[in-house]
Amino acid sequence: MAASTISTVPLRKPPLCLYSQTQTQTQTQIKAPNHSKTHDHKLAINGPSELSGHVAISGSKNAALPILAATLCCSGTSKITNVPSLSDTRTMASILGSLGAEVEVFNDEILVKTDEVRSFEPNSEEISKIRGGFFVVGPLLARFGAAVVALPGGCDIGARPVDLYIRGLRALGAVVDLRDGKVQAYAANGRGLVGGRFQLDYPSVGATETLMMAASLADGVTVLSNVAKEPEVVSLAHFLRDSGACIEGAGGDRIVIKGKSLLHGSECTIAPDRIEAGSFMLAAAITRSCISISRVVPSDVSCLIDKLRAAGCQIRRCSRDNLEVSAVSTDGTNLKGFDIKTGPFPAFPTDLQPQTMALLTTCDGSSIVEESVFEKRMGHAHELIKLGARIQVCASTALVSGKDRGRSLSGSSVVATDLRGGMSLVLAGLAANGTTEISGVEHIDRGYENLVMKLQRLRADVKRLVPAPCPPQQ
Repeated sequence: MAASTISTVPLRKPPLCLYSQTQTQTQTQIKAPNHSKTHDHKLAINGPSELSGHVAISGSKNAALPILAATLCCSGTSKITNVPSLSDTRTMASILGSLGAEVEVFNDEILVKTDEVRSFEPNSEEISKIRGGFFVVGPLLARFGAAVVALPGGCDIGARPVDLYIRGLRALGAVVDLRDGKVQAYAANGRGLVGGRFQLDYPSVGATETLMMAASLADGVTVLSNVAKEPEVVSLAHFLRDSGACIEGAGGDRIVIKGKSLLHGSECTIAPDRIEAGSFMLAAAITRSCISISRVVPSDVSCLIDKLRAAGCQIRRCSRDNLEVSAVSTDGTNLKGFDIKTGPFPAFPTDLQPQTMALLTTCDGSSIVEESVFEKRMGHAHELIKLGARIQVCASTALVSGKDRGRSLSGSSVVATDLRGGMSLVLAGLAANGTTEISGVEHIDRGYENLVMKLQRLRADVKRLVPAPCPPQQ
């Protein structure tokens, strides 16, 4: 990843949108376009589909959010490219703007200038929309010695407590309390954070990233152990190092950070989204089709590749970042079911569990899906059953009975209640006979850029249903 310090950034055209704090008002006002609300939108899918063609994967949402938060650790301007245009990334831009940062968006490029950041309390309403908004607590506490951040939002898929974040920040010399639905923290020495040692009870990605950002500006050396190893953690470490931080060990069990008093803005290109890549691989499998997928890091989805190959799919690496995925049967045999158990990287990713369950409903035999990360990530099973799937759920484990004696999925009306569960319904709709109508599209919009367009380019019969606007009242 190439990087360079940005002193001035020439702008060739006006930004698509600008997020900043209005200095003349006491209340934060975000200057941004009014993005239309999508809570009443639906997707209509006519199946079964036979996909063909090529799809390019967008930048990773889960990598972009912490990197955008990390710009608060830096002086000057940071340039982040290949940022997906999603409701979550727009919300993070709004959060930065509420703190006083100037955020300019040019298609998939975001410029963040933080020199005018003076506030250490972001807009609570924006924080409540996404889980990733809470990332700013680490940079704010490290930069200002204080932070007041509302508890985060996001999908309702189980308990995601912030106790690891709080205990980790305390290990870096912070006094942290939870009052009135907000985390209120300040440096105990009255100046700033100090290096320390902290072992995570569980390798939480969010806690690892937040503490790594905080430690980058702490006085002294910080050692974090039992940390998350996800590719998104490695991407954040690259950005921080390119900004002047001293970080060693990202991607392993132990990260060592030597704090610096100042970091500078730098350039960063967001890595491809491994969850989107996996979702399209599963789309090829569930429709028994052949497609090519570019901007893929095969090592990031190796666990899924192994499972799909064992099921009977043919996966060929065409170039460094291009895969061909084929589930077209040459001898009339169906794909075979398989078992999965989710866990921290490099285990099977929890964010691909719902989509994989959809595939397993169309495979031969019975499969066991065990969710060990989020205890409430089984809501999609009840919606898949509406499409004819045979699934028995007990706590965080599901028994999926696959295709039997010609039984197939059939279109129906279903509801997406979370991001990845919503995508599982899209995949099931592609394979189902008839029309599947999916409501709750706003959840899917949080994580898949231009999904309808990409599926249409793969020859899927899918469209977005937008209700007609109400006539103005007289």
